[in-house]
Amino acid sequence: MQGYIGFGKGDDLVADPFVEVAGVGKVIKKQKLVENINLRIEAGSIVGLCGGNGAGKSTVLRMIAGIMQPTTGEIIVNKLQWKKDRKLFSQQIGYMPDDFQFSPGLTAGEALSFWAALRKAPASRVEEVLETVGLQDKRDKQVHTFSKGMRQRMLFAQAMLGKPPLLIMDEPTNGLDPYWMDEFVRLLRNLRGEGHTVLFSTHQLEIAEEVADYVVFLNNGRNYGEGTVEHFRQQYGTYPLHAAFRQSLGIQSSVGESI
Repeated sequence: MQGYIGFGKGDDLVADPFVEVAGVGKVIKKQKLVENINLRIEAGSIVGLCGGNGAGKSTVLRMIAGIMQPTTGEIIVNKLQWKKDRKLFSQQIGYMPDDFQFSPGLTAGEALSFWAALRKAPASRVEEVLETVGLQDKRDKQVHTFSKGMRQRMLFAQAMLGKPPLLIMDEPTNGLDPYWMDEFVRLLRNLRGEGHTVLFSTHQLEIAEEVADYVVFLNNGRNYGEGTVEHFRQQYGTYPLHAAFRQSLGIQSSVGESI
């Protein structure tokens, strides 16, 4: 497996990255949320940002998605910069937030049809993504009545509507039952097989271990370690990401899979 993220480590550098994040930081009211993040992500790969609550994962994803602008540094997606090519930049990305309050009264079909119109996606695409996330039989149900897991699947569906080259997902497996955890892994693998690039955050290390090509550990807004899952597996064996995360932060190792 090639290196998907470059931090100045020679052969690990991606020569022609699809996503490049160079020296990015975010400061709000004199508080550093993220500091000096550098990513070089290869097209067609799956990258997981792992860390606990407040690690900076959501801030990094929002900046790459163009929702939040960095205080320092530069972000390039498919050779496009947000400030110079805002419209084309946005067309590269499908973004799934960690949560969203749907408008009361809207059905699943109506909500997705609205988003499809914004993305200029054909109406048929609504039916396709509903089937993909297993909500075709809920098309006419009001979304505000959905469970947390069903809302997550709705958000996944809207992110895929425009068939974007880059999918950015913030804690996408929160609230999913075991079946849809497995389905999420399968769906991401299918997207990778179709050429999509996927960047997602999670505190569930077992999910990152299952599907990610490359993993970055974040804590207090900084990178504390990264590498391929296979590298960590060879180094640590059982629960490799759990052990690697704890070692990177100087925490005594213990049995478990999530952080």
